[in-house]
Amino acid sequence: MNTEVSTNYTQTEVIHRLLQLGLSSGGSFAIWRKPKSNVLEMVLDNNSSPSKVPINLEELEPGFIVHPFADQADKKAFFIKANNYLKLQLDGEIGQDDLPEWAKIRLENESPISPEDLKSLLSAQKKSNKENSKDESGDKLHFMNLVELGVQAILDGKMEKVVPARTKTISTPENFNLSSTLLSLMNSYPFAFINFFHIPQIGTWIGASPEILIETKGDIFYTMSLAGTQAATGDNPLKTVAWTQKEIEEQALVSRYIVSCFKKIRLREYEEHGPKTAIAGNLLHLRSDFKINMRETGFPTLGSIMLDLLHPTSAVCGMPRKESHEFLQAYEGFDRSFYAGFIGPVNIQEETSIYVNLRTASLSEKQVILYAGAGVTEDSDPEKEWEETELKCEIIGKFIQNPSA
Repeated sequence: MNTEVSTNYTQTEVIHRLLQLGLSSGGSFAIWRKPKSNVLEMVLDNNSSPSKVPINLEELEPGFIVHPFADQADKKAFFIKANNYLKLQLDGEIGQDDLPEWAKIRLENESPISPEDLKSLLSAQKKSNKENSKDESGDKLHFMNLVELGVQAILDGKMEKVVPARTKTISTPENFNLSSTLLSLMNSYPFAFINFFHIPQIGTWIGASPEILIETKGDIFYTMSLAGTQAATGDNPLKTVAWTQKEIEEQALVSRYIVSCFKKIRLREYEEHGPKTAIAGNLLHLRSDFKINMRETGFPTLGSIMLDLLHPTSAVCGMPRKESHEFLQAYEGFDRSFYAGFIGPVNIQEETSIYVNLRTASLSEKQVILYAGAGVTEDSDPEKEWEETELKCEIIGKFIQNPSA
């Protein structure tokens, strides 16, 4: 037994050690920090075989759900069971006594490794992340042509909106420091869902999502419509922002879709607040919030019901959903994998928080694949939509290339 382990950890050290525990366990794990929170959470499933579960949120045991953009043939999602759970306040140094017993025991029996060794441990994981892909998903001309096709389809009356996506591949830096990157994301994006998850043989992802898909806490259900994008500029971007008609209509489409889902299930009592400007890293969006009392309205399983109705949302797919999804399947030209799917903790301390997997990247041995999309309406300009995806890729990309960015 190693008795030289420090009794206190800096924030970077504790994140580093938790990543080490997860990657050396052979199992699946997730680490996250919710928006407007200073609490670090982790679940670790020791099973080396990935678990999949039906998407019945109310019946699931505590854990972390991971679902790709595309529906699965088995109608199931990957699930990281909370065989081990950890919750820590990220306030100054973290004492060993702040850790749960399972983490103390493992840390005492596992010698610390360097950031370089952690990178090697990460690289050694077998993943399905595609390297040297032959698809055109990162090509500017391909994406701009995709936008033009989308605009034409909208003008032809086939859709109201479509959200094409692309990738951007960067090399994994020689000095890549995963724990520093995660902590920098937490410090820089206090209003985002900062997350890292690893599922053996499936993939390793990092992200800073600005968008809640559904959330339940006690009797309260919550969702949001988030769309419209522009760069945050100036000393007080929230006060100086001016939204175009194109951006206002794009966000209104998402809100109308949520309301249409309520109507489908004959739910009439809900609170709607917004739209208002929300900041997400270096970007501004328009956001409306929806809140429902599940007990008073008689919808105890509203979380699962709305998850099924909302995913994939018009903010990541388009409207109408069927037609926009078919367009993307026909012309987008790559597998989105977990990008624009949904992720998040389920039934952890009686709360479920599911986020759209945006501002995200998949990690592999030699390269990092960044993902981004842009909402296309009849007024869209292909060059501006490309610039929007560049800004979105930068949210994660700059921290991977420079953890202290």
